[in-house]
Amino acid sequence: MNLEQVLALILFIAMFILIVMDKIERHYVTMACGVLTIIGVFGIAMRSTEAILETLNIKSIFTVGFWYAAGSAEESTAGINWATIIFIAGMMVMVEGMAASGFFRWLCMKLAKLVHYKPIPLFVTFMLMSAFLAMFIDSITVILFLAAVTIELAKLLKFDPVPMILSEIFCANLGGSATMCGDPPNIIIGTSLGYSFADFITNTGMMAAISLVLVVVYYFFVFRKQLAGEKLSPADVAAMPEPKEAITNKSAFAISTLIFLCAVVLLVTHAQTGLTVAFIGAAIALVTLVVAGKQALELLKKVDYKTLVFFIGLFMVVGGLEQTGILEVIAGFIGNVSHGNLKLMVAIIIWVSAIASAFVDNIPFAATMIPVIKSLAATQGVDLATLAWALSMGTDIGGSATPIGASANVVGTSVATKNGYLIGWGKYCKSAAPATVIVILVSMVFIFVRYC
Repeated sequence: MNLEQVLALILFIAMFILIVMDKIERHYVTMACGVLTIIGVFGIAMRSTEAILETLNIKSIFTVGFWYAAGSAEESTAGINWATIIFIAGMMVMVEGMAASGFFRWLCMKLAKLVHYKPIPLFVTFMLMSAFLAMFIDSITVILFLAAVTIELAKLLKFDPVPMILSEIFCANLGGSATMCGDPPNIIIGTSLGYSFADFITNTGMMAAISLVLVVVYYFFVFRKQLAGEKLSPADVAAMPEPKEAITNKSAFAISTLIFLCAVVLLVTHAQTGLTVAFIGAAIALVTLVVAGKQALELLKKVDYKTLVFFIGLFMVVGGLEQTGILEVIAGFIGNVSHGNLKLMVAIIIWVSAIASAFVDNIPFAATMIPVIKSLAATQGVDLATLAWALSMGTDIGGSATPIGASANVVGTSVATKNGYLIGWGKYCKSAAPATVIVILVSMVFIFVRYC
């Protein structure tokens, strides 16, 4: 290994260790390592202005193809994936607008009323709702509101909310795997490799749908005695809060719902219209801010800028591995181990991704593996899409296995703990780890049958 490869690898490993240790906020870690990659690896070791410009990738934003693909797939580029950054930022603005109008709280209370506040129907309904919402909205936001409403209902109906929260977390991660905009790893995979919303829904979406049926049945049997054994007093439906009370502003509620539906339509049809996800994210954010009027500044303040900075730094560090050729070495190693066997490649990618994502953040892992599977597809002559679906399911679902594997897990367990319901590693993994194995096995068999 030459000097630039050693430096790039050291910075990447240091970044991962610091993220796992969680002593320093992760956006500081990735940005610091990203800047050191630009200066140390590209500037001092390689003395390559071209490598710096390719990794920063700013010029791509000013091309027509970045905003309008004209019927073709978006170009995959090295370095910072600005399409991902802009799309996530736009969706964050939209979600903040929906939250401010009371959309999520209204939806939860409405469904609870429809099932007459009975624990088992509530349990199943909230699992399905968690999966569905996470297909279009960030899973962190979904769990944040679902967990809070679940605890509120639990206090009113006197049942233990922990089984519902655990199942909601898992279903949010599973639902997020079904679409391109559901989970950050999918957004990165889709924008980097040029896959559309329809590509995901017809591939990972089918795996997620099959798995969801099994997961609902699994969680029902795991917690049925606990839920059925609750000694509930007769629910006084009249005393329950009305769903409409959750709506803070009727006109804002109607408009934010319309914006959300428009976003879904644009995402579903973007392969046909040629509008890129960067354009959709920017347009949705702009419309939300215009509609918000005087409240626009408040919405902008609530955007999670730390996550956006985290992504930018992450892409720079991965760019260091890409520019120095380390990712090609990793791809070559996987190719040699699998001897060109597609099934073995899929098995390695999906299981390594799942196990790694259970303990480290699945976002940097996905970003790191994309150039690896591209190199594998090119050198081994296998279908890139097949490897992409394996990577998507492995990273999205693997993170569900432990309390720290995905951001939604951390948020859900934190909300429960703040309200006096402690969810430790043992309690969490006892139900989530087997569910994760079920989904990974279903996904692997599905890929084998359909593509190999």
